[in-house]
Amino acid sequence: MLECMMLIRAYEERLAALQAEGAAAGICTAVGQEASAVGVIRALGPQDKILTNHRSAGHLLARGADPGRLMAEVLGRATGYCKGKSGSLHVSAAELGVVLTSTIVGGELSLATGVALAKKMLGEEGIVACFFGDGAACEGIFHESLNLASVWQLPLLYVCENNQWQAFVHRRETMAGDHVSGWAPGYGIRSMTVDGNDAEAVLAAATEAVAYVRAEGKPFLLETCTYRLRGHFEPDDQSYVDAAELAGWRERDPIPALRRRLLADGRLGAAELPAMEARVRDTISAALDYARSSPFPALSELTTDVYA
Repeated sequence: MLECMMLIRAYEERLAALQAEGAAAGICTAVGQEASAVGVIRALGPQDKILTNHRSAGHLLARGADPGRLMAEVLGRATGYCKGKSGSLHVSAAELGVVLTSTIVGGELSLATGVALAKKMLGEEGIVACFFGDGAACEGIFHESLNLASVWQLPLLYVCENNQWQAFVHRRETMAGDHVSGWAPGYGIRSMTVDGNDAEAVLAAATEAVAYVRAEGKPFLLETCTYRLRGHFEPDDQSYVDAAELAGWRERDPIPALRRRLLADGRLGAAELPAMEARVRDTISAALDYARSSPFPALSELTTDVYA
């Protein structure tokens, strides 16, 4: 989990640097939220489906996406997962069970019930995991989705990554309470809130939630409380963010937190860390080389794959 989190961080920071250089389009990062992505994805099985949002790189990489193909997609190259047509905001990868990435806030919530209903009607194995943020939870589609999932008893794991920010607006400006999980019981849906910056805690909570959805065939809402350490969309100077709050959350960065714990517990040897860091650097370097050397889509691709 630690190495995967490091890979996600390095991938997103490299893309942000490319954007700053004018070598890539703007992206939405999830720097600081890596523990949530890795912990939940690790609890899922290969037969499970995933729907996610505009901060999807962590979910995709944790699911096993090839960093080179992912970076090629963001750079608009034909070797990307969607032939360079999706950018960073609409990636889908059927072979990974990633049905879609929606840049429309709450868009994945509107479709997750349909994917879960299809699984139920077809008698397919597996569950559906839907990732969204606290901003999407403040939209009507969140409540419509939960209501239908409850009424239809769907095998659907809702994962609210509460990162405290809804674009440029703080959660406190749009929500009466601190947590989204408390809204689920009103629909007859079990829920849980977990420290989203603790990868092992997220894994334990997600494992419990997934087991429940799998065994009962009913929805569950897991809220991971985390923090977005970079701006809403690159480039973003975060001038709207309280400096003291940001500094406090940086102290709770999930990557050094897990690293310290593993070293202290003896589960990670000091000599292993440099090798891990080197693998991550080499992987990102190779991914960028692959993306840059890949061709752009041919003009003939302009109107292909419009519907599927």
